[in-house]
Amino acid sequence: MSAQTETQTTGSCCSPSGSCHGDGAAAAPQGAVTATYQVAGMTCGHCEGAVSAEISELPGVTSVKAVAATGQVTVVSEAELDEAAVRAAVDEAGYELTGRA
Repeated sequence: MSAQTETQTTGSCCSPSGSCHGDGAAAAPQGAVTATYQVAGMTCGHCEGAVSAEISELPGVTSVKAVAATGQVTVVSEAELDEAAVRAAVDEAGYELTGRA
């Protein structure tokens, strides 16, 4: 371990880098559909987690990676998702789907 040590603020679900999740994305299964959406209002790892959790509940979704810094959410699913369903999930999380990236 290096001399520099990361610390986490007590009471926060976010790491010092602002992310609640690992950086690695799982490889998409063969035949999977990957779509990237633009979401407004995400500012931290907690936001990423809220959006990811709601989208993950959609049928057929196998992976979700939200990045607050860019506002992009990448979704891997078994088939093409209905954009209205994705929009409803993002709305439920408290954010706004502004379109496909």
